[in-house]
Parts: sequence; structure tokens; C-alpha cells
Amino acid sequence: MTSEPMATVEDKLAVLAQDGARPLPDEIAANINAQVQRGELQPGDRLPSERELCELHGVSRSVVREALSQLKSDGIIETRRGSGAYVLERDQRQSFRMQDVAIDERDSLALVMELIVTVEVAATRLAAMRRTPEDLKLIRRALIGMEYEIANDRLGDEQDFAFHQAIVEATHNPHFVALSSHLEQGARRVIRQARTNTRYQHHELIEAVQHEHQAIFDAIKQGDPDAAERAATMHLENAAKRLDMYLKH
Repeated sequence: MTSEPMATVEDKLAVLAQDGARPLPDEIAANINAQVQRGELQPGDRLPSERELCELHGVSRSVVREALSQLKSDGIIETRRGSGAYVLERDQRQSFRMQDVAIDERDSLALVMELIVTVEVAATRLAAMRRTPEDLKLIRRALIGMEYEIANDRLGDEQDFAFHQAIVEATHNPHFVALSSHLEQGARRVIRQARTNTRYQHHELIEAVQHEHQAIFDAIKQGDPDAAERAATMHLENAAKRLDMYLKH
């Protein structure tokens, strides 16, 4: 008797979404938020590291990062580069919050994507002007990570997120970083769900995405803001078209 292959985190998320259950990142974010509300986590407290949270909940780092992104978007925590995530004081917590977007709310998702395109294109242009050698190293590391995942027939969602996050951080503008993280949270979960549902039907699109990522990296490396803007615009407009294709299945 042959054993069934172990389900990936993405497969689990897809099943949860189909069953109408709360996705894993939502569960983790809700659990941490509840600890804050009960006073088990106090303002200024440092959350466990990403690795510790992965081990605690038995999930991948991409799931933990999405949960932390939700908490950051909701103004529950702040992240400090190289230090970790910390609970915010109540008077520091943000009051603005975007409405959650579901996979069947195509019009709302399109509006979120429209805003993401505007912000990330501007961020990519700035990154080409301001990037440091360390920024280039982080962007390139994520790009190579995606190549490895694709070669092993995986989507590389975590590396994709790291790639775009590294570009935004290369603006060296904390407001861009915060806004990008907040906007992405409105669409990233449903994008991943849609991609997971069609991962075997559109493998050739993953290769196209990687070529677009390479063009963005090359323009940033060359310090060419115009070329970076064009490459980012093409990539994000194509991403919106691909998302529409995914959602038709």
C-alpha cells in the first residue's frame, strides 16, 4: 500500500478556504491578538521569533509572516528590522484598517490591486535611486530563492514576498514600508489561494513571473529609475491579469 504525499501548507490553506474555515494566518493572528487583549502580552513585549512561532504552531515561515503582517496592519505590533516584533502601546495603535477582501469579491480585489500597483511602482523607482549594496544582496537572495523553488516545482510565495519587501525597504522610507505591508495584506492571502488552486494548470506563468522579477532586479542594480518603473509596471499589470485568470478557475 502506497502512502499519500504529505500535504503542503498551501494545500492546507486551500482546503480550509474551501471548507469556509478561518485560514491559518488568521488563526495565529487572532491567537496573538487575544493574548494582547488579555494582558498576557504587554506593550513593549517582544513576540517570539518567526522560527519559534513556526515551531509553536507547526506552520511554515510564510504563514507566520502573513499573521505578523495582519497584526502590524491592525496596529497591534510593530516590527524592528533585525530585532523582531513588539507589542505597541495602545495610544500608538493605528485606527485605519482596510476591509478584508475575499476571493469571490473580484471588484474589491481589483481596487486593492490597483492601489498596490501604484505604490509598488513608485517604491521600485525609488529603490533604483537609493539602493545600497546590502539592499541589492537581499533582493538578489530572494530572486535566487524563487529560482530554486520553481526548479523544485514549488510556487516560492515566501521568496516572492521577500523580493518585493526588500525592494520596498530599499526606498529607505518607513512610510512606504508600512503602507506597502498594509496594502499587501488586503490581497496576498487570496492571491496565494488562487495560485494554489491553479498551480498545476499554469506552470508556464510562473516562469514568466520570474523573467519579470529578473528585469526589475537588473534595473534596480543598474540604478535606472525609468527602467525600474517600466519593469515594475509591466510585472504588476501582468500580475493583475494573471490573478483574473486564476479567479476564473
